[in-house]
Amino acid sequence: MRFIAVQEQDFDAGALLARLGRTGAGGIASFIGTVRQTPEGTLKALRLEHYPGMTEKALNMLVDEAMARWRLTGCGLVHRVGRLAPGDNIVFVATASAHRAEALAATAYLIDQLKTRAPFWKAEESVTGGTCWVEARLSDGAAAASWASPAQNLPRGTGRL
Repeated sequence: MRFIAVQEQDFDAGALLARLGRTGAGGIASFIGTVRQTPEGTLKALRLEHYPGMTEKALNMLVDEAMARWRLTGCGLVHRVGRLAPGDNIVFVATASAHRAEALAATAYLIDQLKTRAPFWKAEESVTGGTCWVEARLSDGAAAASWASPAQNLPRGTGRL
């Protein structure tokens, strides 16, 4: 089972995990990203924009890559768009595999790739009324690039599948 979605409404992580199925899965790994408040407490909302059609194509390509790279029995990715408040869910990624290491690695891979290869644009709205576009971080690019090595098929900190 595989699925992707780009949507404004919140998601139910339990229902999404159930969609992955359990037949053949010895491990299911998931990640839920939320909108983080700034250290100063000044974030009123995060606005995410995307280009319909292009975004879904990019997400499908990422899922295809993960399913080809690891022996997954399921893969799901949901990304929200629109205006989100601090604490709101923003992204859901889950993978299922016969072995936990593959599910964990594939989930980490998808999160790292989403940050740099999915066409989303983010603007932060401040409690003071200002808005600024969020720039890409060098650390996100480095994390995504680290998967270029075949050794990165394993999750960080393990030496086996």
